[in-house]
Amino acid sequence: MKNKIFSEQNTDLFNFPAAIEQQTVLPDVARGQNGKAGAYWSKCLNIIQDNVSSQVFKTWFEQIKPLQWENNQLTIQVPSQFFYEWIEEHYYSLLQKTVLEVMGAGAKLQYQVIVEEIEDKSQESRTIKLPAFKHPPAPEQTMINFNEPTFQVQDFPTFLNNRYTFDNFIAGESNQLAKSAAMAIANNPGGTRYNPLFVYGDTGLGKTHLIQAIGNEIIRGNGHKRVLYSNSERFTMEFINAIQNNKSNEFVNFYRSIDVLLLDDIQFFGGKEKTQDNFFHTFNALHQAGKQLVLTSDKPPRDLKDVDERLISRFQWGLTVDIQAPDLEMRMAILQKKSADEGIELPTETIEFLARNVKSSIRELEGTLISLLAKVMLDRRELNLDLAREIIYGISIRDPKPLTIDDIIEIVAKYYKLPPELLISKSRKHEVALARQMSMYLSKQLISLSLKNIGEHFGGRDHSTVMHSCHTIQNYLSTDKTVKIAYDSLVEKIRKM
Repeated sequence: MKNKIFSEQNTDLFNFPAAIEQQTVLPDVARGQNGKAGAYWSKCLNIIQDNVSSQVFKTWFEQIKPLQWENNQLTIQVPSQFFYEWIEEHYYSLLQKTVLEVMGAGAKLQYQVIVEEIEDKSQESRTIKLPAFKHPPAPEQTMINFNEPTFQVQDFPTFLNNRYTFDNFIAGESNQLAKSAAMAIANNPGGTRYNPLFVYGDTGLGKTHLIQAIGNEIIRGNGHKRVLYSNSERFTMEFINAIQNNKSNEFVNFYRSIDVLLLDDIQFFGGKEKTQDNFFHTFNALHQAGKQLVLTSDKPPRDLKDVDERLISRFQWGLTVDIQAPDLEMRMAILQKKSADEGIELPTETIEFLARNVKSSIRELEGTLISLLAKVMLDRRELNLDLAREIIYGISIRDPKPLTIDDIIEIVAKYYKLPPELLISKSRKHEVALARQMSMYLSKQLISLSLKNIGEHFGGRDHSTVMHSCHTIQNYLSTDKTVKIAYDSLVEKIRKM
């Protein structure tokens, strides 16, 4: 069973203002080390690993080490300033919630950035202690404080991420209608026929970005509006807290004072009958008062499981619009925009290669780009097509069954129109040798086997022959367009197996 950051029982987690300074996690090798620091971060890792992809975890969390636990503060080490800034910008919220669940309210976390300055092969380290909340991308609170509400304009955290705007939301055929409706609402909240706006689509396609862009635009242009972004999980936990602390009236009054309610992941209301009943009345009150509601889900209203029919009916009162997976051109535009935002110019061939191989979601596309940039920044790798291929192998190739050398031989032989047995024969004909070398290279790249094992599979050849074949294909890829086309085509065929 996967760990979750929150559950309905973990109500103590939300009774704080957060006191985290900065955040990060240690690698597997550090689990159990450094006494209490290591023990705390081992627990954090168990949660974080279930909330990020394996590639993200490997790239950003395996390089961090716990240093010290003292006075309710954990100090951890990160390898560079770039690393620290990226963690703070992209994973602050996840880490904040994880740390508070593991170490409790009041726990603090501090970075130490160890910067390696390499000159004439000598290394020198220096430590930088960073202040608390330098540029936090998330508000300090994770829930609303219902004590003595004044109901003044925006006297509470919006929970909006100011990075999510219409300007950096890439539009295409897959999301154009959703964006147009969102912009109409942002210009006239509560005054359009799109109330509620219900946006649905698979995970990672930009629903959260879009509805937060609505909130940020409204605050920018209509400062008198009370705007709140939340999600079904936070709403549920606030409702539970309100009941336990005898603040149900304050909870109801607060939510009914909102002008624009942006509620994410509505599907998680499924099965929570009392929460649904409360939201039903909140929805009615806001809608009747002309307040704007924007909801998201991973499926359309009619397909929501264990959700009251009364709510489903109301979700369909306004406009229901889906966001689909982006097409190739849109994926390329997203990569170009994201890389430009990071100050990196990706070669066109690299952009196209990534876009052709990462198709399922924008979030995965961004994760691929993050991994690529991390290799360039942290490992000082050259930004080229080979590096992009290396990243893709770890992210996009997902086979329903384990890939074998026989699979590769069969696909390569079919591509070159040769019998598979010729590829493991002694034949030295150019077309056979090229197909054999390509098969060895693909086997080395895509299957976790030693050179010796690969050689044995190709008629008992030794590891030096396999190494020579790999080097030959590597050189061809940068000098021979025909081989490059063949390689890309073969990788695509293998990926679709």
